[in-house]
Amino acid sequence: MAIAVLAFGLVLIVEGLVWALAPSMVERLLEMLRDLAEPARRQIGALAIVTGLILVWIAFRLGV
Repeated sequence: MAIAVLAFGLVLIVEGLVWALAPSMVERLLEMLRDLAEPARRQIGALAIVTGLILVWIAFRLGV
């Protein structure tokens, strides 16, 4: 449970940094995502999930 809380906290820190340091870039990114077709957005989401799973697997293999 502690690892899940740590991971959630790290995600919030990264998200907060992006919004605090470059809010206009985030708005442009969201506009670009809105213009993408739904299948492309689904593929991006699936890629994000696979990448996250790989990073978690690597972290556990490194002994985190």
